[in-house]
Amino acid sequence: MNDYVEYRVDLEPMPGEDATDLLAALLGEVGFESFVPDESGLTAYAPVKLFDADATAAVLEDFPFDVRMTVAHKVIEGQDWNSEWEKNYFQPIVVGDKCVVHSSFHTDIPKAEYDIVIDPKMAFGTGHHATTSLMLDRLLGMDLQGKGLIDMGTGTGILAILAAMRGAAPVTGIEIDPFAQVNAVENVALNGHPEITMIAGDASALESVGAADVFLANINRNVILADISAYVARLKRGGVMFLSGFYTEDVPMVAEAAEACGLQAAGFTSRDNWACLKLVKP
Repeated sequence: MNDYVEYRVDLEPMPGEDATDLLAALLGEVGFESFVPDESGLTAYAPVKLFDADATAAVLEDFPFDVRMTVAHKVIEGQDWNSEWEKNYFQPIVVGDKCVVHSSFHTDIPKAEYDIVIDPKMAFGTGHHATTSLMLDRLLGMDLQGKGLIDMGTGTGILAILAAMRGAAPVTGIEIDPFAQVNAVENVALNGHPEITMIAGDASALESVGAADVFLANINRNVILADISAYVARLKRGGVMFLSGFYTEDVPMVAEAAEACGLQAAGFTSRDNWACLKLVKP
């Protein structure tokens, strides 16, 4: 049974995205697997069997930002994940008037051209967050027929699934969180697209994947900046890259790093101060 510890850390004053990025990275080193940052702090999840209270307390004690922390945690039972998502997080949504995203446990489902079933469990990416919906909008607005696509940090697999529905092939998703990668495989099966390949790994896994016409990465700014050269190496000439997971004020920094690797910025879209940057490879 996949019981998880939900660990909530509120930061005051809130120092910004860099702080939550660092906190997530540090907690990732002591057993936490998934993270949800927001305007007040961070919620992190660790399997009960991996949760180490002393190691977690040490991370918070050594945190290098001058902030006051308020901490709370609870155990969420594995068999209750679907009901927790249904009650608290995940309701059916329509994206771009063309795509409906819902879970297998939903009954009142709007009709749309593309019907995506996502049972998120401990993986994140349901279309509700601005970055996911921005990426879905991009996929809905372009011709994907017969184009190879890589979805880096695939999460639930939602972007890869929509791409396959719209004719992209081959489609490969890569996910660093092993549990999320398993969930992505499950979601691929739910949607009847077994041709999508889901790989567990980080950017080094790209070495085993062929170059694509379209490259997606909805992760966060620091990961993108660290791995952008690996992304570019797997994008064909004439290909398009969409990057999200960062704020609009970070667009110049991300664009500069991508341009240093040979890409050209081609504008960005935004929602709730989150950005989706488009880049092309000449």
